[in-house]
Amino acid sequence: MKVLADGSIFMLILTLKQEIKGREKMKDIKVIAEVGCNHKGEMEVAHEMIKVAAEFCKVDIVKFQKRTPKELLTIEEYNAPHPVPHNSYGKTYGEHREFLEFDLDQHKQLKKWCEDWGVVYSTSVWDMTSAKEITSINPELIKIPSACNLKFNMLDYLCKEYDGEIHLSFGMTTHEEEEKVVKFFEDRGRAKDLVIYSCTSGYPVPFEDICLNEILRIRKTFENRVKSIGFSGHHLGIAADIAALAYGAKYFERHFTLDRTWKGTDHAASLEPDGMRRLTRDLKNVSKALTYKQKEILDIEDTQRQKLKRF
Repeated sequence: MKVLADGSIFMLILTLKQEIKGREKMKDIKVIAEVGCNHKGEMEVAHEMIKVAAEFCKVDIVKFQKRTPKELLTIEEYNAPHPVPHNSYGKTYGEHREFLEFDLDQHKQLKKWCEDWGVVYSTSVWDMTSAKEITSINPELIKIPSACNLKFNMLDYLCKEYDGEIHLSFGMTTHEEEEKVVKFFEDRGRAKDLVIYSCTSGYPVPFEDICLNEILRIRKTFENRVKSIGFSGHHLGIAADIAALAYGAKYFERHFTLDRTWKGTDHAASLEPDGMRRLTRDLKNVSKALTYKQKEILDIEDTQRQKLKRF
């Protein structure tokens, strides 16, 4: 190879290294099956959902939720009837939430089952007690739902006491509040452990309200300040998730159920096993396709060029 005095060979090598690094980064996407409370309060159902999500759907992460209803809800909210009575598992909304809760020992078992099936366990925490309990079992990541992303006392506790990744959704959040949250993590030296998600909070969300361009805005504003950008969807189908991948999202969170007709409010906005399987397959495959050609004529093209190209 002829070495050029103007350093063009060096620049070519540097460019190739950057492109390879970019391709590797693009392929490093994660799919999260959010079981949430779709287990109906039954550990056997939760175990089956972990197994199906891991073995059949091939997801990377299975996520649950942890609440302390009497801490999270006011007395009036706790004693009020469920807003959709036929979806309720109790006489009041508080009783409904208590019925669907797993205790800490059960979450330890969920974590072990996830490890047994080769997926990462995670949980969304909704209050300080839940944050402390889940921190004690040291999962790889903890999620902050959109509803709780301004609970700065809880965020401060996690920044100080938890060493893993903190994932946080930006649904129902103003731009000023987003900046305040990210700055909060920066001030505590934890922004590079923070993954933020573009999200519209609704169940389900119509397509015109998904607002995929928000991913571009969030990337432009925060991508160099946090660990990564994700997309948390509550829509129908999987087309929007593929577009979110092309827009630069790296983490993809979707509610997961074994049966969308089951009792509960989240099932209608959830993917059943085959939908989650197709989502994971398509995201992984499309991520491989989002590259530049490594050279002008690829090896796969060369034979066809010899046979078909006309000059």
